[in-house]
Amino acid sequence: MTRFAAPISESIWDMKYRLKQADGTPIDQTVEDSWRRIARSLAQNEAEPATWEERFYGALENFRFLPAGRITAGAGTGRSVTLFNCFVMGTIPDDMGGIFDMLKEAALTMQQGGGIGYDFSTIRPRGADVKGVAADASGPLSFMDVWDAMCRTIMSAGSRRGAMMATMRCDHPDIEDFITAKSDPARLRMFNMSVLVTDAFMDAVKADGPWELQFDGKVYHTVEARDLWNRIMRATYDYAEPGVIFIDRINAMNNLAYCEEISATNPCGEQPLPPYGACLLGSVNLARLVSDPFEPGAALDEAELDALVGTAVRMMDNVVDISRFPLPEQAQEAQAKRRIGLGVTGLADALLMVGQRYGSEEAARLTEHWLHRIARAAYRASVQLAREKGAFPLFEAEKYLASGSLPHMDEDVRAEIAEHGIRNALLTSIAPTGTISLYAGNVSSGIEPVFAYAYTRKVLQKDGSRSEEEVIDYALRLWRDKHGDTALPDHFVDAQTLAPADHVRMQAAAQKWVDSSISKTINCPEDIDFDSFQDVYLQAWEQGCKGCTTYRPNEVTGSVLSVSESEETSPDIDRGADVIYLSEPLDRPKALEGATYKVKWPDSEHAIYITINDIILNGTRRPFEVFINSKNMEHFAWTVALTRMISAVFRRGGDVSFVVEELKAVFDPRGGAWMEGKYIPSILAAIGGIIERHLISIGFIEGEGLGLKSDPEAERMTAGERPKGPACPSCGQYAMRMVEGCRTCMNCGHSKCS
Repeated sequence: MTRFAAPISESIWDMKYRLKQADGTPIDQTVEDSWRRIARSLAQNEAEPATWEERFYGALENFRFLPAGRITAGAGTGRSVTLFNCFVMGTIPDDMGGIFDMLKEAALTMQQGGGIGYDFSTIRPRGADVKGVAADASGPLSFMDVWDAMCRTIMSAGSRRGAMMATMRCDHPDIEDFITAKSDPARLRMFNMSVLVTDAFMDAVKADGPWELQFDGKVYHTVEARDLWNRIMRATYDYAEPGVIFIDRINAMNNLAYCEEISATNPCGEQPLPPYGACLLGSVNLARLVSDPFEPGAALDEAELDALVGTAVRMMDNVVDISRFPLPEQAQEAQAKRRIGLGVTGLADALLMVGQRYGSEEAARLTEHWLHRIARAAYRASVQLAREKGAFPLFEAEKYLASGSLPHMDEDVRAEIAEHGIRNALLTSIAPTGTISLYAGNVSSGIEPVFAYAYTRKVLQKDGSRSEEEVIDYALRLWRDKHGDTALPDHFVDAQTLAPADHVRMQAAAQKWVDSSISKTINCPEDIDFDSFQDVYLQAWEQGCKGCTTYRPNEVTGSVLSVSESEETSPDIDRGADVIYLSEPLDRPKALEGATYKVKWPDSEHAIYITINDIILNGTRRPFEVFINSKNMEHFAWTVALTRMISAVFRRGGDVSFVVEELKAVFDPRGGAWMEGKYIPSILAAIGGIIERHLISIGFIEGEGLGLKSDPEAERMTAGERPKGPACPSCGQYAMRMVEGCRTCMNCGHSKCS
């Protein structure tokens, strides 16, 4: 009997978490082998490793505790990867040498698979004097472009690129350029971006007062605070970025306020961190802890929750000691504070099982109660670890108990901390769980509502035939097991039908007992007016949230839902996208048709030759493989790597035209070249242009577009279907959606953030 509730869950385990040899031969034969590998690794530094291995295995079994993907994929493999999910890098100095030292550190961190955050407020504004060189500064946005280019070239450990967060203070002179930067669809695409909003700024907005933009004590401009706020809101309304981080609230509520200052977060915002701060993540699966689901006596088993949280805290604390770190400064910071981020997933499903409507007052009250229970159990478990192994090195009882969330903690827990100390400075966080929630049987993600209760996933087989798999929400599957296909109760709501105020209410309820922050997306209807949209952020501020991220579907952001009255569909079932992907790579036929192109880069002695071969599949010609050759030995390694990577992508099927987009966006900091009347920013961009020309010539993409050639009606959707978003760069389906602060594919679980 398989432990997986759905084929997609097993597929994700196989693709992302299953340990394999370099040639792809599985080492983990079953998911139980993966659990055993993780449990053994995390128990290795215990005094009684065999005892704790069994307890850790019990926590992992049946997907009850879900360590984040870095731990699940990396623990016990012996590979040189970090088990930490997220980092905030060191403070960027305001000089050229220091800036590029920071760029190097970022590359090293992302190479091991860490997502990173940076505060770019420390770089002088555009046009400021640069002493000693008689020049004007180019400003932080220009250096963000350099970071963006670096991120494109780094493939993180495993199979996903690193994700980045850029923050900038609301009083920086270049804040207006920062706010509008992503209105250019080709710029800073590797960044999530958020504005650091201060209490003083919010007071100025409410008072309709002036606001000074300054750097290093010098005032560069004075603007109207409300006008600047409206600019932030308008950019977010139109482009879904930047997000808003209430930075003064974060620092005021930080348990370590007595020894650190925070000015940045990790890529999804749930971990505000100091310079070189690092955090590891894990989630308790609430959907697996409900007894008698959908029965009159259904309830969360709180005793089981307490025990599971205690074991999870111990597991995560051990990760601090066994993980590798890209930089020594990160290791020192982690050891000094032993921060962990224990959160939840499956909240919406658990609420469904006990008969509560997500977003209601009662659901918010129950969410607050459950999160309080988790916080209490986590802090008590960390106290027990302190008694056994010692408190975190920077612990000072009087200062700690007066900081952050501690004044609100239960008195008996405070007394235990005062007497014994605590092992971990911060313990709770709500992280993105898009991929691990699918792996765990398609439970609802994090504290998000259910996005789609069921949809069809299309898979292209090697012989060209198509198979369909229904992907069902975990709670809906349990409902069907008990009640068949009977009508769903009214409390089965989803993200598309909820009012934004319901989202805010749930985020605020959870935040009360989360000592770090929360990765959450507040879905807004496309037709929400601008004033109501702004009010969502004010509600988040007034209800105690530490940040706010919204998503409003429109022509720019994607995910436009239109309704066809001529077709009858069930509101519970989503038909999925028309783009399909291959369940396994295609085998190569003996003969293929193709074309070879020559690129002569100026100032280069040798030309580069690009051969692209195609395959006919179901009457459609599509790219199958590419070969890139050059006599220049300096090109050898990267041309071979590019050949292998692009060919592997082509053989997976789906909409592979994103390869063109990625290559054409790469620029060489040494400068590009003019070719055939156009400025080409790099050799890689030139190769991307060749591939684009070939795809147009075989009819795979339209003219200047970067999407599959298709019928105009392909973008129309019927009632009950998922909103369509951009094509997934992993599987090709138009199934990307914004959830928990990052784009996630509903079809294959791909995310740049989790």
